[in-house]
Amino acid sequence: MELAHSLLLNEDALAQITEAKRPVFIFEWLRFLDKVLVAANKVDVKEKQKKLVEQLTGLISSAPGPPTRKLLAKNLATLYSIGDTFTVFQTLDKCNDIIKSKDDTPAYLPTKLAAVACVGAFYEKMGRMLGSSFPDTINNLLKALKSAESQGRGEILLSLQKVLGGLGGAAASCHRDIYKNARSLLTDRSMAVRCAVAKCLLELQNEAVFMWTTELENVATLCFKALEGSNYGVRVSVAKLLGTVMATALLPKQAAVMRQNVKRATLEEVLELMATGFLRGGSGFLKSGGEMLKGGGSVSREVRVGVTQAYVVFVTTLGGQWLERNFATFLSHVLDLVSHPRATQTHVEAVYSRRCVSFMLRATLGGLLGEKAQIAAGKEICQAISKQMRAVEAVVNDISGENKAGAADVSASQHVMVCALKELGSLVQSLSATASPLIQEPSIGLLETVTSVLLHPSMAARLAAAWCLRCVAVALPYQLTPLLERCAERINSLKSSPEAVSGYSFAMAALLGGVHQCPLGIPHSKGKLVVSIAEDLLRTAAQNSRLSLQRTQAGWLLLGALMTLGPSLVRYHLPKMLLLWRNVFPRSQKELEAEKARGDAFTWQVTLEGRAGALCAMRSFVAHCPELLTEDVIRRLMTPIECAMTMMSHVPAIIKVHGAHLKASAAMVRLRLYDILALLPPKTYEGSFNALLRELVAEFTLTDNSANTTTSLLRSLCHYDDSVLMGSWLQETDHKCIEDQLQPNSASGSGALEHDPSSIYLRVPVGEAIQGPLPLGVSVIDASVALFGVVFPHVSFKHRLQMLDHFAECIKQAKGVRQQAVQLNIFTAVLSALKGLAENKSTLGPEEVRKTALALVMGALDNPNPILRCAAGEALGRMAQVVGEATFIARMAQTSFDKLKSARDVVSRTGHSLALGCLHRYVGGIGSGQHLKTSVSILLALAQDGSSHEVQTWALHSLALIVDSSGPMYRGYVEPTLSLVLTLLLTVPPSHTEVHQCLGRCLGALITTVGPELQGNGATISTIRSSCLVGCAIMQDHSDSLVQAAAISCLQQLHMFAPRHVNLSSLVPCLCVHLCSSHLLLRRAAVACLRQLAQREAAEVCEYAMSLAKSDTVTLTVLPHYPVSDLKITETGLEGVLFGMLDRETDRKLCSDIHDTLGHMLSSLAVEKLSHWLKLCKDVLAATTDVGAAVVIEVEKDEEDSEKKDEMDDDTMFTGLGEDDKSKPSVAPRWVTRVFAADCLCRIILLCENDKAHFDLAAARSAQAKNPKGDQLVLHLSDLIRMAFMAATDHSNQLRMAGLQALEDIIKKFASVPEPEFPGHVILEQYQANVGAALRPAFSPDTPSDITAKACQVCSTWIGSGVVSDLNDLRRVHNLLVSSLDKVQAGKGSSSQLYSESATTMEKLAVLKAWAEVYVVAMKIKKDAESKPAKPVRNGEDDEDDDDLGANVLPPDSLITLVQPELPSLSRLWLAMLRDYALLTLPAEFSSQLPPDGGAFYTPETIDTARLHYRSSWAPVLHAVALWLSSTGFGAGEDTDEVPSSLSRAPAIPQAPSSTTKTFKESVKDRMHLMLGVSIEFLCFPRPEEPMEHVMSCLRALFTLLEAPSAKIHIAEDQRLLNVLHRLLLTRDPPAVQLQVIAVVQETIRAAQDHLQRQKAKEEGEKDSLPSLGEGGDTGELVPGKSLVFAAMELLVFVLVRHLPQLNARVKESPSHVPLRPQRLPEESARLVANTVSILAELPSLCSPAGSMTILPTVLFLITGVLREAAVKTADNSVPVTVSAALQGIKTIITSPLARVESMQTQWTGLVRSSLASVLEHSEPDESRPDMDEVSMLTAITLFLLSASNELVGVTVLQKGCLDRFRNALNSRDPWVQARCYQLLLSVFQHSSRALSTPYIHALAPVMVEKLKAVERSRPGTAAELQAVQEGIRVLENLVGMGEEQNRVQLLALLVPTLVSYLLDENAIFSAPQVSIALHDFALQNLMRIGPLYPAAFKIVIGAAPELKIRLESAIRANQASSRAKAAARLAQPTVQAAPTIKLKTSFF
Repeated sequence: MELAHSLLLNEDALAQITEAKRPVFIFEWLRFLDKVLVAANKVDVKEKQKKLVEQLTGLISSAPGPPTRKLLAKNLATLYSIGDTFTVFQTLDKCNDIIKSKDDTPAYLPTKLAAVACVGAFYEKMGRMLGSSFPDTINNLLKALKSAESQGRGEILLSLQKVLGGLGGAAASCHRDIYKNARSLLTDRSMAVRCAVAKCLLELQNEAVFMWTTELENVATLCFKALEGSNYGVRVSVAKLLGTVMATALLPKQAAVMRQNVKRATLEEVLELMATGFLRGGSGFLKSGGEMLKGGGSVSREVRVGVTQAYVVFVTTLGGQWLERNFATFLSHVLDLVSHPRATQTHVEAVYSRRCVSFMLRATLGGLLGEKAQIAAGKEICQAISKQMRAVEAVVNDISGENKAGAADVSASQHVMVCALKELGSLVQSLSATASPLIQEPSIGLLETVTSVLLHPSMAARLAAAWCLRCVAVALPYQLTPLLERCAERINSLKSSPEAVSGYSFAMAALLGGVHQCPLGIPHSKGKLVVSIAEDLLRTAAQNSRLSLQRTQAGWLLLGALMTLGPSLVRYHLPKMLLLWRNVFPRSQKELEAEKARGDAFTWQVTLEGRAGALCAMRSFVAHCPELLTEDVIRRLMTPIECAMTMMSHVPAIIKVHGAHLKASAAMVRLRLYDILALLPPKTYEGSFNALLRELVAEFTLTDNSANTTTSLLRSLCHYDDSVLMGSWLQETDHKCIEDQLQPNSASGSGALEHDPSSIYLRVPVGEAIQGPLPLGVSVIDASVALFGVVFPHVSFKHRLQMLDHFAECIKQAKGVRQQAVQLNIFTAVLSALKGLAENKSTLGPEEVRKTALALVMGALDNPNPILRCAAGEALGRMAQVVGEATFIARMAQTSFDKLKSARDVVSRTGHSLALGCLHRYVGGIGSGQHLKTSVSILLALAQDGSSHEVQTWALHSLALIVDSSGPMYRGYVEPTLSLVLTLLLTVPPSHTEVHQCLGRCLGALITTVGPELQGNGATISTIRSSCLVGCAIMQDHSDSLVQAAAISCLQQLHMFAPRHVNLSSLVPCLCVHLCSSHLLLRRAAVACLRQLAQREAAEVCEYAMSLAKSDTVTLTVLPHYPVSDLKITETGLEGVLFGMLDRETDRKLCSDIHDTLGHMLSSLAVEKLSHWLKLCKDVLAATTDVGAAVVIEVEKDEEDSEKKDEMDDDTMFTGLGEDDKSKPSVAPRWVTRVFAADCLCRIILLCENDKAHFDLAAARSAQAKNPKGDQLVLHLSDLIRMAFMAATDHSNQLRMAGLQALEDIIKKFASVPEPEFPGHVILEQYQANVGAALRPAFSPDTPSDITAKACQVCSTWIGSGVVSDLNDLRRVHNLLVSSLDKVQAGKGSSSQLYSESATTMEKLAVLKAWAEVYVVAMKIKKDAESKPAKPVRNGEDDEDDDDLGANVLPPDSLITLVQPELPSLSRLWLAMLRDYALLTLPAEFSSQLPPDGGAFYTPETIDTARLHYRSSWAPVLHAVALWLSSTGFGAGEDTDEVPSSLSRAPAIPQAPSSTTKTFKESVKDRMHLMLGVSIEFLCFPRPEEPMEHVMSCLRALFTLLEAPSAKIHIAEDQRLLNVLHRLLLTRDPPAVQLQVIAVVQETIRAAQDHLQRQKAKEEGEKDSLPSLGEGGDTGELVPGKSLVFAAMELLVFVLVRHLPQLNARVKESPSHVPLRPQRLPEESARLVANTVSILAELPSLCSPAGSMTILPTVLFLITGVLREAAVKTADNSVPVTVSAALQGIKTIITSPLARVESMQTQWTGLVRSSLASVLEHSEPDESRPDMDEVSMLTAITLFLLSASNELVGVTVLQKGCLDRFRNALNSRDPWVQARCYQLLLSVFQHSSRALSTPYIHALAPVMVEKLKAVERSRPGTAAELQAVQEGIRVLENLVGMGEEQNRVQLLALLVPTLVSYLLDENAIFSAPQVSIALHDFALQNLMRIGPLYPAAFKIVIGAAPELKIRLESAIRANQASSRAKAAARLAQPTVQAAPTIKLKTSFF
């Protein structure tokens, strides 16, 4: 199949393959040619042109299929337009001859169609080049048109369209002919032909002036007729034609007008014409004779829906600007439509007409107008409403009754009101907070106008007004509470007007229903208000019969609405509610009987309405407060419910007595009853099943119902995938809400609020407009079906059987239409029941139940109604799933197999093929595996049945289901299925779109089955893959949007499995074009695919999309039927287009995919293309000026003029996705898009975090100089600030939040970036004014709490960031916080509340948190400033911080001076807040102990939401309070100001038991408990989502607390804190946390030590016995869980093992352990380990002697272990912190007073010895540890020898080890080690205990002397070596000094010759190296010093060796000569150094 890649068709290869594969081979060649021709070299083309033309024209007569002929025609035309055109006429004639041919056989048809296609393509491509041949061609086509069948008609019309397009105005002479011939086909019986005619005429009207002048009326009439009986495709095409023609008639195209002098139509005429279609349908004007005038006959719904779409096309074509100018006219016109009597003949028709008008308004107003223009439109709507309302009031108030006609007007006005109010509501809701000017402007008086409609006589209008108010409240939450109050007040004052009671209660219910969309809620008191009003209404209902009905309904409606506020509010009113419910219903059977006997029709109506209302409120309660549904509450609810069930059986009798008008009320009660029962667990009403089921079955089998009402649930119970069979994909189009009217079930799409007023408060699914419930008759049936599904699984098998038998009987009894209705309802119920069984995992029942069920279902599989067949198939599948037995499934499958083999009729073939698909779908591949082969073979055969495309559709659909469900088991059938799919794609006519859609489904399923295998390169896989790609290409080229969508999802699947094989360069442009498609499903598919592509290859996607922008004449082969002008990709690229789509799209799924796609692009591209992305965001954010308002934008003249102009242009370009037409200015980005842009901004900042260059101006500038293309974030800082500022100061609250968030991010990231040009300053300083200005509006009194709370956060970030060093500059922002602090202090009920109490809580806590953060920073600065002079040397990092703060500017207490004045009140508030927080964190079982009236900042009602606010703000407050307490000595003197400051620290022991100190002590204790309690509670269970900052704040607070002396007392003996910290370490990793924990532990240990000291001091009094104070007592036992020391050990061991796992003995013993080489720890870990070790060493001091002995082994083991691991040589010989800590620890322990406790002596000695042994063992030289630091080890050994000499004297083993180590060190190659060794030896030699030092002197002195003597032969070459020698000499000198007098001569005899041997002779001294000379000087000085010290001995030694004397004298002479003065100075210096010179950071000795 591989193509010979030349232009020509490889005929040899073609001849070799089988017949079946040839069409595919040819198609692939044509595809190849299509790509190559455009790019090929013209010379090549001309060479081969002749042969190519032959091959291509040859193909025309080879009967090519539809896709092939399309490509063939295209290639021929392209070939001629590139190559020579000599033979074109010849080819054209050939085609014309084929068209003229008389051969009408089906076999010849494809050839004819191919010829027709070629003619079209020629003219389209070459147009006028073909000269005057066109009249013949056109006549020829028109002649053929008359005799052609439907496929031919469609193809000819398509070609005519192309001919017209290609010729343009040149073909004027033929226009009339074409028009005459085509128009009659507009009513063709084939829908595809109607579509084709509409498209052809659309092309024609571009040039044919007569169509929109003289023939305008006829065109309109034709279109109306074409719409009758149309399908969706025809409606869309005809609407497009009608709308465009009308728009052209109004505003003709300039060129056409210039040529002919035409009379333009006026707007009135055009609208009048369209209105005829809307009101009268296609009956025309002439025939309108008698019956028209009588007003009989209704408009066909298809026509109305089509005309509605045409209106939208009409306005869209004229553009947003036209609409803006003519909105008033348009509005009054469409509102007149709905008030016309013909539009509202029945209630349902009226609802439909309203729907249509609402759609027109929403589609035009919502999409075409910008925000400003929308506000203007809102004004117009308001005026229209008030005008209508004035007219209504005139009629209502007209008592005389002169105005008889008025009554009709009033009923008509209700529909106008509904449309206007609904649109106004939608408008306000979509504008959200940007609608505030519309609400606030008094001249409009929107709220007054809408509220006035609440008194309209019609319920529908009142409900619409209530809905509109709900929209206002959701858009502008600050209106919610005032509106509620106003309605409450009106209801009370107008109690006696039935309309007022009804209207205002609707409004209140609607507002309450909207509360859940307002996060800030409403004050709790409003709930009480509602309850009292409702109670009052119910109580007074009986007083006045004129009002009883309205008051009863209103009361229950309000209570139902109240329930939506949720459990926290309803909890308070529940007892009252239960009582009310109980009282509505009779208590007993007797009361019921008595009730029946009395009462008239009216009282019964009120009673029934009241009970329906009560049940409705119950349902609302159960739905919205599930948490309150305890067993007890359910039991109490069941009493009235059971009573209602009993009452149901009596109602028919009552209706008989009192009249049928009670039927509606009775139905309402049933509806409410079914609704609530469906929500309760069925177990609760088991007893009533029998009666209930009787009711339910009677309901949906229409037993007592003469109307043939059908349920609306069937579609939703069938599977979503079956939409292609049921046509329910219409639900997924932009026209969904009007297309619903055309669905077959009863009253479909006629939802309206007045059908069920309770829907006014129910939650609308997000993203859906309010649709309202269906009429009562349908709703009751729906509810009964749903409840049947809930109850059925709980019913006994016997009853199930009875019911199923009854169903069969019902179907049998009914006839005709009624039978269909009953059957639909029964099937829906059965499906509902089966679904219930599956969800409950229960079975269907024994054999007889199954048999009956199966018979019922099988009977419907060959029902002529496709929807019933679908339902039957679905039921069969579900039954198989529920029964789940192989034999049963086999039986079902076999029945269908047999039926399909024998049946010939379409109905049973379709039904049974679906049955097979459903069986597989529900049983899955494994369960139905054995039937797979048979199923597949049967379905493949059916799919080839060309005689009926319906059979093909159903068979292919079922096949797709089987492929889907079989998974890998299907792999064996992939090839045959795939080849069938390809064959069908190449042969099925494109007009059978359903077949193509199913082929698409099959292809997608096959791709998934093959899956990742598709990447392979084997021959079979390559074939499969290329077949898939060919299939996709064919579908992409199809004219139907759904087929194209299927193609895209197939390509998306392919891309997932085999990304390399999907060609993005052609796919991406195709997707981009689809983004402008008018079909929602196609846009969805395109965006979903882009989302997947952008996830992997964002850069490529953007690049290919940009290629579209560059090629202006987009030669998109893919989409011949799209005018590409819809797509404008400007330099903002695909990102810009997607941002623009966000403004227009309303579909949730689509928008979320666009967000994701942009997110993926941003993540992968934003950092490289910073400027581009920032500009994108900026353009969107800068669009607050509304571009939609006018074309010409006036720019203020200022210095930014030109820059602004550019911005505006981009803006217009960027959102201008419409045409270039000036009549369509783009709409500025809407607020939702701007919020998204602000979020993107934050994400960009976050993405740049990884590269420090983005936050360093100097680095960024140098990087830019090197690479001008590179881009750093810091260079765009001014833009970032500007964008954040624009967002933060916008109208829209959501945008303000996003802006403040961005501002906070910017401050955090850039606070420390220095300004290179002004050292000591930071880059953000210049933006102080912007930050201040962005924050100020957020503190205005009318700002919502959440924004103020966020702004507080930003304030504290800004103040704490240290950007601004000058106090006066800081004051601006600081004052904002001060003002909000005043608000907090004002207390609870100070201001009139708009939002709920928890909103106030949120705001107050945010303020306190902000102050706390500022105070913490201020205290840190103060502490740093205080410690600065003391420590001039600081570690690097802090240093930078201080520079940032401008250390030179800050007075030491700058920031603190701002906080100081507020501290007294702040500290009080902070403590109050912590008290609240502590109470709120109590577990639920203590809830009874909470204060009944709430805390300082929360009310008991809002406790649940308040918890969240406290949770987010307590940590900084805790830290602040801790700082405050420790700085003021626990707040001493806060109340008494007279106490001088020096006494403010509370002394630890009270001097006198005066009352004040006692209370002060108590308050200290209370505060301490509070602080510790809060901290420990948090640290015990830090939720994983808690931010790290909280943990850190909490630990810092603890640390600060423990520094205060008064706190230490409390914590001293409590080990719990340590246990908690240990647990925290287990869960939290960051080193900062661990360091902080260790700091807290250290403080805890210190506190314990202080405590012990105090106890010891007390005990000193009774000196006699030294009691065993400290842990461990006399026994030494430490109890885990009680012992502080044990807890500390646990924690410290954990830290050590975490960082030095080698310490863990168990690890070492494990067989898998590979010894690790010790490594340097990272700096933070090293600090951590060092701190841990120092704490370990302190622990023994907390224990009694016995206790110490318990822990010391472990402590010493750990410390020596750390020493072993940490002692690693460093390059600069510095000592790591860990080592010094370990050495210090060893010293602390060995020198501890324990050594002196007699009772422990032996244990202690053993301990010390074994520790030394460990150290010796660790320091043993070892090849595996070449870099061991011997010095540290020797230091440790020396420490032992010096500090524990008594224990070690005479232990030979240890002594030998120590000597070995010293010897090794002396012989070390490293001079540094030698020098250190000498120093350490010196300290050992000098030890006071001779017993210790003597062995060492004896053993090591000789070695030393040898070493020092050897120096003469190799003099030192480096300073280190020199130092080693010097240290050695010092030791010798000291030994001389220590020796006794009699040995002095021998000792000097060792020292003096050695020193003399170091002297140089006078000649060598000048040429010797520097180090050598230094040695000479050193030796000389020492000799000159030793001489005078021991004169006698010295003389003897010198005398004994004359050569010594000579050298010494010559050296002295030379020295004196060189410099006497120097020598004198030197001698004056005492150089006796007895102390060792180890320069460690800490001295250990």
